[in-house]
Amino acid sequence: MQDIEVLARFGRALADPIRCRILLALGEAPAYPADLADTLNISRTRLSNHLACLRDCGLVITVPDGRRTRYELADDRLGHALDDLRTAVVAVAADRTCTGTDEKGCC
Repeated sequence: MQDIEVLARFGRALADPIRCRILLALGEAPAYPADLADTLNISRTRLSNHLACLRDCGLVITVPDGRRTRYELADDRLGHALDDLRTAVVAVAADRTCTGTDEKGCC
């Protein structure tokens, strides 16, 4: 897969705030869906749809654990990448504001 396609897939996953929250939570520690739903205060159905998207993007994996299934990031480097991206965006946002936000809606 080409680099552009990989980054676009990652961008689609990050385009939704709930998926961002899921990825950040899984970056802290693997979790079971019921626990994630409670932590994020969303319905299990809604969580399931977002987890399916993240699985399809290749960002999370399922790990069988007896009769339960645990979710975790597909690669430990994703957690580091998410943290680096988050801190970089926060640092940039503190230094400047988007121009033309009303016209383009960039931010």
